[in-house]
Amino acid sequence: MFLLIGITNCLFIVSGKGLDCLIKNLLFVEVEVIQVDDLSVAYHGVFLFKGASFSLQRRERCGLVGVNGSGKSTLFKLLLGEETPDSGNISISKGYQIGSLKQHLTFTESTLIGEAAMALPKDEREYPYRVETMLFGLGFKEEDMERSPAEFSGGYQLRLHLAKLLVTEPDCLLLDEPTNYLDIVSIRWLTRFLQTWQGEMLLISHDREFMDQVSTHTMGIHRGGVRKSKGGTGKYFESILIEEEVHEKTRLSVEKKKAHLQGFIDRFGATASKAVQAQARQKMIDKIPALEKLKSLHSLDFEFTEAPFFGKMMLDAQDIAFKYTPTSPTIVKKFSLEIERGERIAIIGKNGRGKSTLLKLIAEELDPQEGVVKKGENVSIGYFGQTNIDRLHPEHTIIEEIQLANSKLSQTQVRGICGVMMFSADQAKKKNGVLSGGEKSRVLLGKILATPCNLLLLDEPTHHLDMESIEALVDALETFKGSVVFITHSELILRQLDLNKIILCSENEQEIFLGNYEEFLDKKGWDE
Repeated sequence: MFLLIGITNCLFIVSGKGLDCLIKNLLFVEVEVIQVDDLSVAYHGVFLFKGASFSLQRRERCGLVGVNGSGKSTLFKLLLGEETPDSGNISISKGYQIGSLKQHLTFTESTLIGEAAMALPKDEREYPYRVETMLFGLGFKEEDMERSPAEFSGGYQLRLHLAKLLVTEPDCLLLDEPTNYLDIVSIRWLTRFLQTWQGEMLLISHDREFMDQVSTHTMGIHRGGVRKSKGGTGKYFESILIEEEVHEKTRLSVEKKKAHLQGFIDRFGATASKAVQAQARQKMIDKIPALEKLKSLHSLDFEFTEAPFFGKMMLDAQDIAFKYTPTSPTIVKKFSLEIERGERIAIIGKNGRGKSTLLKLIAEELDPQEGVVKKGENVSIGYFGQTNIDRLHPEHTIIEEIQLANSKLSQTQVRGICGVMMFSADQAKKKNGVLSGGEKSRVLLGKILATPCNLLLLDEPTHHLDMESIEALVDALETFKGSVVFITHSELILRQLDLNKIILCSENEQEIFLGNYEEFLDKKGWDE
């Protein structure tokens, strides 16, 4: 099969894969591949969407934003046909393939490379170089290729599934928090890959910088509707803010005008000579459209409570070393660190390099086999660990859990912390066992707020938080007068906080870099 094309007196003959590529590009112009009309979904009488409409066109990569609980993941399930809307229509082009990350993973092959190769066409499985490239980019090593996929942690199993998804090259990618469990180097690789992605994409991510780098449009779920705008999240949120400010100013102006007209009616309505004028003013009031006061949207807004500390040296770790079993490799090797009052210290590095282990040693959650960790007098630690979510008692309510963190707090104070963590009066009575990952993270932050501290140790505290909550957390860390040691894979947060030290965890050692993140990139950088 071939195609003859005449362009400005020239004749081109195109066939084979070139023809497929050309046709796809010719179809690019303003073609709607997904059309959603008048979509409504309600749970227990509360609407997530009401009359929502939008379209996705060729080559559009949309970052999907909205506060936690606004319905982002539900929208994905609707597009995949896993849930049915109460009303409205979802139209998808015939033959259009949508690929997504599954929550429950199963494996059929005995090796990592064998499992990954199952995503390839049968004629390519003996030469799986394409999927190998994906695996290496996502942080796997050569020696991992023959290991069983079941041996890997949940985070690495998710990476395996992401590699299988990407290599199938569906028409559209639905990615729900793909950077969770990825280190900075892998996030950079995924960023470059998605920037060159030729299909369509809908992306949910708490990492605002990552989203803006890979998206052409921003789609937001806001007050039950869905809207899409060209450009990044900054432009989108600015338009929302302006729109709501205009709405409130207009509402106040309308209310003032109504009050003025009503005042005339109240004064002269019973006066015969003014009756006609009063009736005219009543008709004017009736014609003025009613503008409701917008309900306040929940957003995280808090500050850490600082315990007094008058010395300089908060913690001194000298020559500490640690390994989990006598036969396992040493993870932390002869490492020393001094933490002074007011310092901001980031722990960075690829996954599996001992970042969380090092923080647990500093927090005295683990005891070093060598060396010693000494805390200064009156040092009070607030520790947020990745596994601490599992320590929440499933039968405790949120109120009970936060009360246990500080028995001296009154019920009013506990409920105040619940409110700050976006748990209203009724929500605060929910049991930990039914909470989502994001809600559990907020409970842990609430427990830290309940206890005054002067040294914060935070291991990926932004997991499961939405963009607005992450910004509130960073603001709180900036104003906290105590010291902060934290692990993050967000380069945006690393740039925002004024760091004094960076601890780089590599395969064979931990080393300290004095300076902020930009200075680290200039002088050392990532070995990718």
